[in-house]
Amino acid sequence: MTSRTPGAGVGPLLRSWREQRRISQLELALRAGSSARHISFVETGRARPSEEMVLRLSEHLEVPVRERNALLLAAGYAPRFTETAMDDPSMAVVREALERLLRGYEPYPALVVDGTYTLVAANRGLALIMEGVPDRLLVPPVNAARVVLHPEGVARRIRNLRQWRAHLLGQMERQIALDRSDALRALYEEVAAYPPPEGAVDDSDGPEGGDAGDPAAFALGNFALPLRIEHGGQVLTFLSSISTFNTPMDVTVAELAIETFLPADPATAKYLMAQLG
Repeated sequence: MTSRTPGAGVGPLLRSWREQRRISQLELALRAGSSARHISFVETGRARPSEEMVLRLSEHLEVPVRERNALLLAAGYAPRFTETAMDDPSMAVVREALERLLRGYEPYPALVVDGTYTLVAANRGLALIMEGVPDRLLVPPVNAARVVLHPEGVARRIRNLRQWRAHLLGQMERQIALDRSDALRALYEEVAAYPPPEGAVDDSDGPEGGDAGDPAAFALGNFALPLRIEHGGQVLTFLSSISTFNTPMDVTVAELAIETFLPADPATAKYLMAQLG
């Protein structure tokens, strides 16, 4: 046991994560194979957790990989997880896997972003969606949230912008609560302040972003919020899904998110096949 100043060290950090997850000391102890007394001692600084215990508690508290390194440092241990740049030669296998996935999903749109929505990779389907976006928004590093919500970006053509904007901002808020990222919070404050595009058509008041008289749009809205976006004079409708890597051992890989857009009606699938198939 060691004596630690209250409010310093790994204990208060672990307590903060536990309280954020709304888990009691007893519940965490049962999950981690420990005791509530030991968890209490760790949180108050009366006991120093082993490196293994820090990692075990981090896992059960679903602490992001980047923050697990911070917990290890606070406990006096070396970081366990590397943070490798995407252009590093050692990341070639990850880049190639992502590129195969994106190509295989064509002609449907798909993209990869990092923890602050910086665009890492995309396929031709997404390029079609982003047509007409001003060059200044596409200067690397391109930020997907900025491109989508900027009044001169994709937002001009999103037909249910009010709903999609609320969805995207809500997603960012949940990520901020989970990751505690200052960079992500700054991005959120920027894009949340964007005004709506001038003269844009917004059908959000229809059933889940669809036309009021469209039974298919109404049925779709019962399952998931669609993205409805105009391209070439046609309104395309998509459902999106997000996936991540399981059991990542690198901070960069842990923060990658793959978003894919599935055509939500035959007309959208046919249009994409005609354009890119």
